Amino acid sequence: MKKILLTVAIAAATAAFAAEQTTVLYPAGYRSWRHVKSMVIEKGHPLYDAFGGIHHLYANTQAMEGYRKGKFPDGSIIVFDLLEASAENNTVGEGKRKVLGVTQKDSKKFSKTGGWGFEGFGGGDPKNRVVKDNAVKACFECHTAQKDKDYVFSSYRN
Repeated sequence: MKKILLTVAIAAATAAFAAEQTTVLYPAGYRSWRHVKSMVIEKGHPLYDAFGGIHHLYANTQAMEGYRKGKFPDGSIIVFDLLEASAENNTVGEGKRKVLGVTQKDSKKFSKTGGWGFEGFGGGDPKNRVVKDNAVKACFECHTAQKDKDYVFSSYRN
């Protein structure tokens, strides 16, 4: 009986470890990383329904190397912080956070999606994963159009 319980415990731990290995983590402290760019997606853009609002993009040190060289090394993390856009008095300002999108480069863990892991955290809540195991449909299918840029849409302006 002890042997069966030990086998079950090892199998459960192995499954948990495997799941963790393909999970994109919430990027604590990302706002202190390099700000790459900001943009606004307005009504009329084909991605407005999913991504309308203000985007702020941040990159860790490894991702900044990727922006400079055109090839992102493992360990690169790019964050897009999507907020509602609030327009009044001829200004556009930040509203409520819609999602915190995270792409993390690890060629081995995420080999099925060009070496990138994808996750979205609804409302910016680290516990509210909205992509989960749907990265191919939810993210990667669009990113394949950027294969020549290592699957990254954004660029860094010096």
